[in-house]
Amino acid sequence: MPDETTPFGEFPHRVVDPKPEGLTRVASVNVNGIRAAHRKGMGEWLASRDVDILALQEVRADESIVTKLIGEMTEPTGVAWHIHEEEAAQKGRAGVAIVSRTEPTEVRSGIGDGHPEDQGRWVEADFTLGDGSTLTVVSVYVHSGEVGSVKQEHKMRFLEYMRHHLPQLARTKDHVLVVGDLNVGHTELDIKNWKGNVKNSGFLPEERAYFDGYFGDEGGYVDVARTLAGPVEGPYTWWSYRGKAFDNDTGWRIDYQMATPALAEMAEKSAVDRALDYSLRWSDHAPLVVDYRLP
Repeated sequence: MPDETTPFGEFPHRVVDPKPEGLTRVASVNVNGIRAAHRKGMGEWLASRDVDILALQEVRADESIVTKLIGEMTEPTGVAWHIHEEEAAQKGRAGVAIVSRTEPTEVRSGIGDGHPEDQGRWVEADFTLGDGSTLTVVSVYVHSGEVGSVKQEHKMRFLEYMRHHLPQLARTKDHVLVVGDLNVGHTELDIKNWKGNVKNSGFLPEERAYFDGYFGDEGGYVDVARTLAGPVEGPYTWWSYRGKAFDNDTGWRIDYQMATPALAEMAEKSAVDRALDYSLRWSDHAPLVVDYRLP
């Protein structure tokens, strides 16, 4: 928090938000390269946030590097955290991970039956809850896309994979929580300049239609942050590094926590940890943090 010695205090990356007793805190963030995020202050944020399960996207590092950096960032907790990570086949691209205080009972990599061209974009971890039920957490990174390019073809194919796999998870698991950078703003409330982006990847009608399905009767999932925030603009989770997007809060809400209905009912509070100042950003995304009262 700010103090009198510097404009942003001695610990500018910390967030003061004590976790109430009995709640489980789940955070998700696209780190835009874990090495850079670590260097810019991610560890200070993590040390202050009392997170139980952390989902990462665009890790862009192999397992040894992720293990080393997560170890350094979680050292103040005095606990050896558990890491399930999958890097992309192409170095320096994508990569997702789930980091947790509790050891998962089972982990999986890849979406559905496995699609090797989308390696490093989907990992799952199962956790046993107090009542014996299972919580399945997914960390996902959807392609950024570009209209008229192969990248957009990959993105649309991945969204289709999700259309089939999400209901299957919901049918076969007790509770499912899908978190990550999905690279699509679902509604006009999710992008500040939505009128200027209706023909751009990230707000195309055909992309948004998939989200209608995910959050409709077909998919059956609940957009947790939107449900808790209500029908307000944002809160945004990504701002371009270009121009004055961050300073003017011209952002996109493209990071989600999607929960099966019974789990969504357990969500009590949602927050976006937006940096205090442009110069203090350790990623172009801000963490999305939700507290759940799990059984």
